[in-house]
Amino acid sequence: MTVNNANTQISAGEQTYRIYCAVCHGIDRKGNAASGTADLSTLSQIQTQQYANDIITTGKAKMPGFPNLTNEVKQQLIDYLFDIEKKEVITANLSTEQQDLYQFTGYTKFLDDNGLPAISPPWGTLTAIDLNTGKHIWQTTLGITPGLPDQDTNPTGCENYGGPIITENGLLLIAGTKDGMFRAFNRFTGKLLWQTKLPAASFATPAMYHINGKQFIVLACGGEKLGTPKGNAIVAFALE
Repeated sequence: MTVNNANTQISAGEQTYRIYCAVCHGIDRKGNAASGTADLSTLSQIQTQQYANDIITTGKAKMPGFPNLTNEVKQQLIDYLFDIEKKEVITANLSTEQQDLYQFTGYTKFLDDNGLPAISPPWGTLTAIDLNTGKHIWQTTLGITPGLPDQDTNPTGCENYGGPIITENGLLLIAGTKDGMFRAFNRFTGKLLWQTKLPAASFATPAMYHINGKQFIVLACGGEKLGTPKGNAIVAFALE
């Protein structure tokens, strides 16, 4: 179904896409690799309609779900994303005020000529906050930017997506950084205790579980979100 909007004809599915999806994935559906939003222009070639339906309903990673959309509206959106919608034209009489006067073309980051943030570092931090008072207990730089000097002694921090987990014995464990590292901090002081390089960046909060009294931490290492190398590994660590 297509709506005639002044000089532009858009389908019901595209209209839904513009309302809920275009702000992150762009009008052209190609996403923005720098912001970590997926390219949906080839969705039909790599995923099923059921997968798309599930993600629209429940969300994934930093994408929110839209459980309140009706099945009809979701199917119209899926038909648009998979380029299978019926082009049945209807005419809508819209006033000038109702026309799409503005379009979102994606996030633009404030970067310098080298693609680095055009602000003073740190470009990534980890902060412990007392939720009773709102005061910062400690704050430390999170991540490094390879290629810049003095990263071992004076790290700049880097963009990160994914939260930490903590253990009863005082560890704070976090991946999530563009540099592809997994780190352990003292949860009470913020001191870096240990770090290791992952096979690919893990832009997610680690999972934690117990088997036969032993504690394990597991991470999904997929990379790719911020232009980092793509990976396909699940990595587990045991706490002694």
